[in-house]
Amino acid sequence: MNSAPTGDIPAGYVPGVCNIGPAESALRRRLGWAGVVLTVALWAVFIVMGTPARWRLTLFVPASMAAIGLLQSARHFCAAFGLLGVLNVGLSLGKTDTLEQAAFRRQDRRKALSILAIATTIGLAVALAGFGIPL
Repeated sequence: MNSAPTGDIPAGYVPGVCNIGPAESALRRRLGWAGVVLTVALWAVFIVMGTPARWRLTLFVPASMAAIGLLQSARHFCAAFGLLGVLNVGLSLGKTDTLEQAAFRRQDRRKALSILAIATTIGLAVALAGFGIPL
């Protein structure tokens, strides 16, 4: 992990708005679509198997994964990075810079919590729909 000097803000970083670059965004998009495929596949298995409603609540996990990935990709913002106070707006994966400015870290944390809340709500809605729809 590299540390960005205080006051030195990497090009492309906007506090509370954008903390990942194209490579990180593409990775999250792929993970989001994998979550969508997994959710649909699991739902199909539940239909075929006539799975009891309580087990269909497990749709929460892949649906939340899908929502987190796609939201992060669309918003060019990694929730985990926002919570950890790091960023990667470069072209490569895995190299992060530490964000030293406390005000920027607070903005990023708020954005991260917002993404996680939305993704949790989506996952819960999908799980409840799976629970409530009779097979």
